[in-house]
Amino acid sequence: MISLYGSDSQQKRREIKAYFNETYDQYETLFAYMADDAAFYARPEKLRHPLIFYFGHTAVFFVNKLVIAKVIDKRIDPKLESIFAVGVDEMSWDDLDEKNYDWPGVAETRVYRDKVRELVNRLIDTLPLSLPITWESPWWAILMGIEHERIHLETSSVLMRQLPIEMVRKEGAWQVCEESGDAPENVLVPVPGGKVRVGKRREDDFYGWDNEYGVHEADIPDFFASKYLVSNGEFLRFVEEGGYQNDLFWEEEGAAWKAYTKAEHPTFWIRTETGYMQRHFNKIVPLPLNHPVDVNYHEAKAFCNWLSQKEGRLLRLPTEDEWYRLADVAGIGEVYDDKTANINLAHFISSVPVDRFRHGAFYDVVGNVWQWTETLIYPFDGFAVHPWYDDFSTPTFDGRHNLIKGGSFISTGNETLKSSRYAFRRHFFQHAGFRYVESGYEEQIAANVYESDTQIVQYAEFGWGEKCFGIENYPAACARYALEFMKRKPRRRALDVGCAIGRSTFELARGFDEVTGLDFTARFIALATRMKEEGKIGYAFPVEGDLVTYKQVALKDFGLEEEAKKVQFWQADACNLKPHFSGYDLIFAGNLIDRLYDPAKFLSDLHERLNEGGLLILTSPYTWLEAFTPKEKWLGGFKKDGEDFTTLDGLKEVLGVHFDLMHTRDIPFVIKETARKHQHTIAQMSVWKSVHEVRF
Repeated sequence: MISLYGSDSQQKRREIKAYFNETYDQYETLFAYMADDAAFYARPEKLRHPLIFYFGHTAVFFVNKLVIAKVIDKRIDPKLESIFAVGVDEMSWDDLDEKNYDWPGVAETRVYRDKVRELVNRLIDTLPLSLPITWESPWWAILMGIEHERIHLETSSVLMRQLPIEMVRKEGAWQVCEESGDAPENVLVPVPGGKVRVGKRREDDFYGWDNEYGVHEADIPDFFASKYLVSNGEFLRFVEEGGYQNDLFWEEEGAAWKAYTKAEHPTFWIRTETGYMQRHFNKIVPLPLNHPVDVNYHEAKAFCNWLSQKEGRLLRLPTEDEWYRLADVAGIGEVYDDKTANINLAHFISSVPVDRFRHGAFYDVVGNVWQWTETLIYPFDGFAVHPWYDDFSTPTFDGRHNLIKGGSFISTGNETLKSSRYAFRRHFFQHAGFRYVESGYEEQIAANVYESDTQIVQYAEFGWGEKCFGIENYPAACARYALEFMKRKPRRRALDVGCAIGRSTFELARGFDEVTGLDFTARFIALATRMKEEGKIGYAFPVEGDLVTYKQVALKDFGLEEEAKKVQFWQADACNLKPHFSGYDLIFAGNLIDRLYDPAKFLSDLHERLNEGGLLILTSPYTWLEAFTPKEKWLGGFKKDGEDFTTLDGLKEVLGVHFDLMHTRDIPFVIKETARKHQHTIAQMSVWKSVHEVRF
């Protein structure tokens, strides 16, 4: 790990440069295990992209974050940076439809990665550096890219482990531990209670992800925890006694997963006539009974329920707070020591026996495999989204992602800090196992169904709130005007770029067969998707001071229930849209152009995305700010050749080759900040008709 502090900026440059290149080398070493190029295009999980995506994604991430942080203003390869931008998980707005992708070759992707390496090394050599490195520093974007690639070192290895064995090379830089033996007998060991205080401060030594910052305290009573992680041998008894066949032990969601997958044993076990084998990263070996079992949350939970019934004790997975208490008692510091734990690829690219690394009275409190907890990931008090990566944590605050703690054999970087917090869907695999506890402690953490993020709440009220001062709801008004302009035109497909929380998208669906809403901000898309899927959202609107009023809005309140079937939402960068966003009769961009880092780039190819005679409708108050758009990229609002040059003048200049300006009108809107504070603004709507012949 790289400390954010220091007194010698040149020395810090050297440290970061070495850390970056080590990270890049490790990632490419992992992908060197791919047997051939064909392996890059296999999909070991149908809800995730093929591995070629992940090979390119981490490099693209550097470029995207450097653009957002305004460290660079030119992309390396816009096409690849569109293809490899998003789609790493199974969130509703991830585009996992392979028909929408023309994957580049492995060699082409390697060339791109080399260009990114060169760019980042050049920035490390030349970018002004003051210490300590803070959230606001451009160097934070570089560290963000490094730690992001270290996460994908692990997640990509999980996917490779699920490839057919012949697609992964048997030899490479790291070795699998083939030592095996009988499983040690697991026993419960007392853990004295105490206060748990967790949460990073902005002044802390090391880089952290947004969900790690804030404050959380809890008083944990005495409890018992298993001495070892649950081993293959211990879990085998559950399998042999019919644990996978008895739904009594499975939670409803887990039983549904089991029925869907037809699982009869852990995913990485292979049943043979002579017994079980285990799939390691790149080898199949006889089941090592003394290694930790590798399962998802559902399997871990079912085992605990089975063992509880078998022993007549209340056994379960630990909570996050109990894991922290166990780590404190075991003397685990903030930075894990890879000499005393199977972590950081310091030993093997696999698990090792559960009785190899001792931590106090326990083994593997950290390392070997991640440990599932009962805790749904949630934000600490004081949580704030980092503006350069707003979709790292917030999409997981959905009641569907459980925290894993402790790291695994391939965890590196931030993952080897005690303060790290990662969460996965309960059916995912992540080199994760578990230990169990006996405790009557009840965690006092509940998911809040009411959005409280200030920006999200303001947009929710703007999109779904009632009239203010007699002024019609703005996204609804814009959609109504758009539909009026489309009366005598085909209304098959519409694109709503910068859709925010989706009100205009739903409203356009009153007149279109299909409407796609796009927004760069994942938190907006998450809320829009929830409205589509659940038909309602809730948010806590500020009244004054600490007082809030809780609001719920539903599609049925606006007569939009049927329209929900015609809309879809995706996360996307308006300045670098994927090619398949085309074939539209209408493109609407509401209050967007003055919030883009390159508005001319956004406008440059819209004619290619419209059907002949289609309409482009823009609205904006033309509030140009350098915080969003570099001044040299403003479309208007400045003097040109000594004369006033308005944004409409700029739009005519940019769009005039491919569009005719049909109409302009002013549309007022009100943004309600609190019960007594409002912003009254007037936007201009401009309506442009695409022309078939290019005019010079």
